[in-house]
Amino acid sequence: MKKFKRHLVTSALPYANGPVHIGHLAGVYIPSDIYTRYLRLKGEDVIHVCGTDEHGVPITIKAKQEGVTPQDIVDKYHKIIGDSFKGLGISFDIFSRTTTPTHYQTASDFFKKLHQEGKFVEQTSEQYYDEEAKQFLADRYIMGTCPHCGNDRAYGDQCEKCGTSLSSTDLIEPKSMISGSKPVMRETKHWYLPLDQYQKDLEKWILTDHKEWKSNVYGQCKSWFDLGLQPRAVSRDLDWGIPVPVEGAEGKVLYVWFDAPIGYISTTKDLTPEWEKYWKSDECKMVHFIGKDNIVFHCIVFPSMLMADGSYILPENVPANEFLNLEGDKISTSRNWAVWLHEYLEEFPGKEDVLRYVLCANAPETKDNDFTWKDFQTRNNSELVAIFGNFVNRALVLTQKYFDNKVPSAGELTDFDKETLAEMPKIKKAVEDYIEGYRFRDALKEAMNLARLGNKYLADTEPWKVAKTDMERVGTILNVALQITANLAIAFEPFLPFSTEKLLKMINADEFGWEKLGDTALLPVGHELGKPELLFEKIEDSVIDAQLKKLEDTKLANALKEYKAEPQKDEAQFDDFMKMDIRVGTIKAAEKVAKTKKLLRLTVDTGIDTRTIVSGIAEHFEPEQLVGQQACFLVNLAPREIKGITSNGMILMAQDADGKLRLVQPNEAVKAGSQVG
Repeated sequence: MKKFKRHLVTSALPYANGPVHIGHLAGVYIPSDIYTRYLRLKGEDVIHVCGTDEHGVPITIKAKQEGVTPQDIVDKYHKIIGDSFKGLGISFDIFSRTTTPTHYQTASDFFKKLHQEGKFVEQTSEQYYDEEAKQFLADRYIMGTCPHCGNDRAYGDQCEKCGTSLSSTDLIEPKSMISGSKPVMRETKHWYLPLDQYQKDLEKWILTDHKEWKSNVYGQCKSWFDLGLQPRAVSRDLDWGIPVPVEGAEGKVLYVWFDAPIGYISTTKDLTPEWEKYWKSDECKMVHFIGKDNIVFHCIVFPSMLMADGSYILPENVPANEFLNLEGDKISTSRNWAVWLHEYLEEFPGKEDVLRYVLCANAPETKDNDFTWKDFQTRNNSELVAIFGNFVNRALVLTQKYFDNKVPSAGELTDFDKETLAEMPKIKKAVEDYIEGYRFRDALKEAMNLARLGNKYLADTEPWKVAKTDMERVGTILNVALQITANLAIAFEPFLPFSTEKLLKMINADEFGWEKLGDTALLPVGHELGKPELLFEKIEDSVIDAQLKKLEDTKLANALKEYKAEPQKDEAQFDDFMKMDIRVGTIKAAEKVAKTKKLLRLTVDTGIDTRTIVSGIAEHFEPEQLVGQQACFLVNLAPREIKGITSNGMILMAQDADGKLRLVQPNEAVKAGSQVG
């Protein structure tokens, strides 16, 4: 394996039209941060760059919706996203944006060089045009009915309901999102990067030279190669973005997919004047951390741009994660179905590492995974508190109790002591191998195995019992336990930076380098420890219930927002309606039907008689809620036997947009038996 002098780590640029959620974190930012922190601990020359992606149609749409400028939108979200990353300890060397002067210049120069060297082709194509707004429409400015699932709010590039990628011309009854009018097709000229010219080189680079890449990356690239790469537009008709820097390109900007990845370069320029040694030297290892929806751009499109330029290195790896779902449902920004990082930091102060731990332990590295609040609670209480925190607390409290908070000397080691200590270098090797293979879940598991090792050691040696007869042996046991504790501060630093900082204070030590992991004498005899504290705390059911209620409220709000009345039923004749005898009745008694979840047995005064009506409304009403209520009943419905009970009629209900049932009833009390018609 080639040894590199320096490392360039990039994290996918978050789009500046909304905050960051747990799907982004699990897919990109926590893995990239673990990797970077690990390299820093090893003493490697590494820089980690990121920034907000601030051009493109969704930003202009959001600006129009909110009645502000696109710059207002990107300024707002750049701050929210940047502050959120900082709050979670994501340790970028620089967090920039694609609206900086450096980026405008870098992107313009990149385009001009390729244009001057004849690397683009010019093509005229037909595109939707809004005659009322007098502008060409990007895909996201067109909405219509999806031809696959019938969703009438599908965008011109994708249906968010069924997930199908679309072309704007696929939509049924397309309309402009600017004016609402039906767009027409008009010719427009654009510049294209001929990806087909780079396919042979890309295939060798990926399929032959990088077979070690993750299967999802390798497979998605191969499927594109099998279909044959096509030229891709690098410009578009829009008034927000970097102007195409050639004559005759008025009203055209660089397409965001071309502009955004150049942001990695411009951000590095803003970080260091020596940026070229990270971008143009074979001695640098470049790694892109992305989600699977960005594979094509980072493995085919951006490398084609770099090949066209000819002076840049290509990435050594592009580890892409799958998607994280939330409580069994796809995370959706538009539906607000997400756990937003900035809200989490406000609602869970001091628990940054809990989120880091859970999202890494459950990262969607090989398949889509699901985040649930119950799993979050379980992992915190059963792993961080009961294993890691418990071991550290016992080791430190026992040392404080028996040895005045100073590291005791180790006497003669037993075979069990030696076997325990011998496990640490093995764990170090496993963590290293997994991190360098971009398998962060397994690496975290191995780090936790070190805490499990310490817990088992104390449980097996029982120093609190040995203290009654052999204090010298207790000293040896606690020396071993404290060395494991100090090693935990190294093993977990890439994963849980806040907790390891706290742990270092508790053992009164400065940060150790990665090479010290596995060392059995990190804390010298007589070293005075700091004050023991709880490293983690239990999360109670009430906290989790509040989060589940929040999601339930979101689901309800979405249902109300998306509600559409059912289509009108087939025409009915007046005589058909007149056959129905609907009357106001008073509910005299109500009880649940035994061995059922949904059924209630109602005793109803219909004004004609008192009768039994069985209804499947038990999930919406408690029996005592209904007693004394008036409602409308269909009284001449033929009797039916339900669960052995004869039901004579039907109670009328209205189902709200949220799925809840409401009684159909008069707004004032009327005589039982009053007819409705």
